[in-house]
Amino acid sequence: MTHGAVDRTPLHDTGWSFRSAMYDPKYRSIFYQVLTIVILVGFVWWVAHNTAVNLARSNTASGFGFLRGRAGFEIGQSLISFSSDSTYARALLVGILNTLLVAVTGIFTATIIGFLIGIGRLSRNWLIAKLCTVYVEVFRNIPPLLVIFFWYLGVLSVLPQPRESVGLPFNMFLNNRGLAFPKAIFETGMIAVGIALLIAIVATIIIARWAHKRQAATGQPFHTVWTAIALIVGLPLLVFVVSGFPLTFDVPVAGKFNLTGGSVVGPEFMSLFLALSFYTASFIAEIVRGGIRGVPKGQSEAAGALGLHPSSVTRLVVVPQALRIIIPPLTSQYLNLTKNSSLAIAIGFSDLVAVGGTILNQSGQAIEIVCIWGIVYLSLSILTSLFMNWFNAKMALVER
Repeated sequence: MTHGAVDRTPLHDTGWSFRSAMYDPKYRSIFYQVLTIVILVGFVWWVAHNTAVNLARSNTASGFGFLRGRAGFEIGQSLISFSSDSTYARALLVGILNTLLVAVTGIFTATIIGFLIGIGRLSRNWLIAKLCTVYVEVFRNIPPLLVIFFWYLGVLSVLPQPRESVGLPFNMFLNNRGLAFPKAIFETGMIAVGIALLIAIVATIIIARWAHKRQAATGQPFHTVWTAIALIVGLPLLVFVVSGFPLTFDVPVAGKFNLTGGSVVGPEFMSLFLALSFYTASFIAEIVRGGIRGVPKGQSEAAGALGLHPSSVTRLVVVPQALRIIIPPLTSQYLNLTKNSSLAIAIGFSDLVAVGGTILNQSGQAIEIVCIWGIVYLSLSILTSLFMNWFNAKMALVER
């Protein structure tokens, strides 16, 4: 442009403007991210401010110091010693352990039942396949709370009174107050038995890895099942005998009106455990069936052509490949079972939610209790996911 000439370029075509920046994907994405953060921070501040104002208005002290206070209530079933003189913190620990007990036993049982039902749905036996289908369709379409009420009110509550208990093998009794069984009393020599069991498990893992490498290198199989049984059962049993049988049992005895001695698993735990196990197993069965269907049919046909028995084809060829499809969705079912254990409050089982609710009503520390609930369930979910991700990585195909 020559000296003295007038610049007639439109204003919107020169320099930076907000409108032109919004048409730039880079600046537009940054703007929306900053806006989202501002809105989120504002919302959190608003919630925190209102909470602080309401706590001050109701004269409620915040913090977790109340956990050192006396509980003042009893818990029906506890894995550790607990009394009304214990603290709120110990009561929450009892609730967490009870939640873990339901989750671990339920996951173990649901996995076994689900695998059996899932494989049964693919059975060539018409009756077995149809029975498994009916099981899946019934339990999958019923709310879990209704299944819990079915076991609690429809099955366990109609059992005989304690004085008319149903006698079971191994000095066990079943009545409407639960399952009574002999209580194990461990002596000092059982420590050596526990160490022997740990050594046997480690030795079994080492032998299993050696057998796998040997078969991969030479093609010669090594049956680790009997070796594992001999180690895991035989070694602790040998130490148990050498230690002088350091184990006795407190056997329940049927009296005129009640049972004395032994241990009792209450109907609340039994109904919750059975309901969550059978309910979750119906979903696991469909995952297993879908995983087996995902294995190419040529794999089983090739194994059959080699002369393998159908059961061996399923165990050695189909299921190991199907696990790579089964494990990822299986994680979700494990998480669902753990979170569904909070339904225990409906039948009075003292899980984390039930115990926390009692503490909340007594202390009024609602925010702290809800935070504890969230932290515990979030931690359990993260730990379960981490373990299943590790297991899924171990089962994944190794690229050559």
